[in-house]
Amino acid sequence: MNFLASPTIVTAMAFSGKLSFNPMTDSLTLSSGETFKFSPPSGQDLPSDGFTAGETSYYPQPSPEPQSDVQVVIKKDSQRLELLEPFTSHFNETKSRGLELPSLKVLMRVRGKCTTDHISAAGPWLKYKGHLTNISENLLITAVNDEGGDVNKAFDRDLNTSGTIPEIAKSFKARQQPWALVVDDNYGEGSAREHAALQPRFYGCALILARSFARIHETNLKKQGVLPLWFADKADYGRIGSGDVIETVGLADTISGVPGASIKLRVAKLNGDVFEIATKHTMSSDQLKWLEAGSALNYIRSQMV
Repeated sequence: MNFLASPTIVTAMAFSGKLSFNPMTDSLTLSSGETFKFSPPSGQDLPSDGFTAGETSYYPQPSPEPQSDVQVVIKKDSQRLELLEPFTSHFNETKSRGLELPSLKVLMRVRGKCTTDHISAAGPWLKYKGHLTNISENLLITAVNDEGGDVNKAFDRDLNTSGTIPEIAKSFKARQQPWALVVDDNYGEGSAREHAALQPRFYGCALILARSFARIHETNLKKQGVLPLWFADKADYGRIGSGDVIETVGLADTISGVPGASIKLRVAKLNGDVFEIATKHTMSSDQLKWLEAGSALNYIRSQMV
């Protein structure tokens, strides 16, 4: 088991030799046979005169004026840093499907545990945290494809080829094909790694359909303009595979605030079968605005103009 405890509690447990020791109620037996009980610690939680002001010249200005003439200069051949372009909205200018997402190709169905480290591996990759193009080369490289059980393998059904997951994701992006992922339970558990949401979005992911999400990662996806949906019936997980085309039904009403609106997915299988499945979501009204704008930052910027 894992515990979070204060240094005081840990020290008391160390003296007793037992994790079950409660210094508030339990006593220790000394070598002399006498018993000893710790006294609760006492002292000031905060300085009685407050904290020192420090060097005030380092304080930020309350309302600084924008300095539009300041340029952020990055070497053109830098492999560690690159300037980020804002993500575009999934709802194109023509809005051919209105406020429904465009038709999405399913990249893969991920099997089993898929943590943020499966989605965006750490280790030597961390040197590329400031270079989204480079770090995205590790997208889902340790994820298991449920269609075959292989690690880091995906299929491009349109071209009848296979490759690594980043290779197929890049191929979709190159031909401007937005895509979706189908994933298992507790998708995105682990560290609150922003790149685990940034990287699929960078390659064109618009929707992730899960049996369930880890809470923080689900929020990170929302911030980057990826729609996280939950299976209403977890058994539907196995009904959708790579190459299938899915379309949202009811997202427009949900964004527009129609009372009682729900989101379904229309699934077109490679063999021609078409069916709909029910989904659930946890999108708030503000988060739906992020989705429509393409990201939370896009929406916030639009409110400042």
